[in-house]
Amino acid sequence: MFLGISLSHRRRARPVCALALALGLTATTGCSGDSGTEETVKIGLLTSLSGTYKAPGTDLRAGFELYLNTHGNKLGGREVELIVADEGDGPPTALPAATKLVKKDKVDVVTGLIGGGSFNAVLPLTQQAKIPLLGSNARPSVKDIEYVWTTSFLSDEPGRAIAPYVKENVDGPVYAIGPDYQGGHDELRGFTEEFERLGGELANPGGTTTWTPFPKTTNFMPYFSEIARTNAKAVYCFYAGKAAIDFAKQYAQSDIAHLPLYTAFVTEGSVLRAQGEAAKDIYSVLNYSPDLDNEANRTFAAEWMKKYHGQPTTYAMASYDAAAVLDQAIGDADRRGEVTPQTINEAIADLGQIDSPRGTWEFGDKAHSPVQTWYLRQVRPDGSQLANVMVQDLATLGS
Repeated sequence: MFLGISLSHRRRARPVCALALALGLTATTGCSGDSGTEETVKIGLLTSLSGTYKAPGTDLRAGFELYLNTHGNKLGGREVELIVADEGDGPPTALPAATKLVKKDKVDVVTGLIGGGSFNAVLPLTQQAKIPLLGSNARPSVKDIEYVWTTSFLSDEPGRAIAPYVKENVDGPVYAIGPDYQGGHDELRGFTEEFERLGGELANPGGTTTWTPFPKTTNFMPYFSEIARTNAKAVYCFYAGKAAIDFAKQYAQSDIAHLPLYTAFVTEGSVLRAQGEAAKDIYSVLNYSPDLDNEANRTFAAEWMKKYHGQPTTYAMASYDAAAVLDQAIGDADRRGEVTPQTINEAIADLGQIDSPRGTWEFGDKAHSPVQTWYLRQVRPDGSQLANVMVQDLATLGS
């Protein structure tokens, strides 16, 4: 950690330095352009470090820290004090942690957030404080987006991106199943609405998604038995973290193991190693694949594998990109004359295209989410190990 004065205490530094220079005096440490210590910017990183989503939450933190480690612990030329807090499983733990970041630690930006419910709980806090909330995982739609951004995607986009492919490649009804909470609702809604718009039929009784209690569900076998009694020709689901491990392992042992499984997130990250052969042939839709062939990804993937000895994930990539966004925005705000939460937010709004490991993207004007390409991946052998191998581009979404 690097300690430094808060931004609110820095606002008079530049005029004092300018006066000293005008009078021919020696500038003191901390003045703009001085070779001494840099002013510090405080970043609050809120992510799941315990509970169901500990694995993706840990990747989220590691992605941001990797950018800092490879950029001298500076963003926009300023030293960074990174304050990490545990989001846990949702609002009951996320909101107190965010409150401490905003009111006690007085951070200049909040980033991270794994869960959609956590995001909605934290949003009024950051909006009232006029602090940028730069999410780096799936985010629900919100009405007031002035101080809201995400480097990941809106929660309904994975399902929207893969629905046309499933409709074209599955000859019959598809069964939809997911966790009963905000993120699950958004993810499944994106798929079912687009799938039905294209003329697809759900195999679920009554034509509505089946919800599994979150985070309590660990035994999916009764649900698989129910699916076997329908005329489903494939299954679409969204799960992550430990729930994804349980789902994939049990699916491979169930009466519906022969049905194609299309997913968002189920095989992403360290869960794939835990799933083992059970994950083979599972399809997934994401905005990133470790085998994308571009210079930014080659650099990112090499640095990640050098430090963590495994393939990078979309969680790590989006958080790495959040740091890259702040690097540019803080630098731009500094060149304009003042770095505050408000000027950082204004600078984010003015950013153009971002050179990213996922491919070039930019923030959309309507939702402040990336306009980006979505990819279809399948778990296949890659050398001696199973990996999420990119199959094809699916769609460009974002707003």
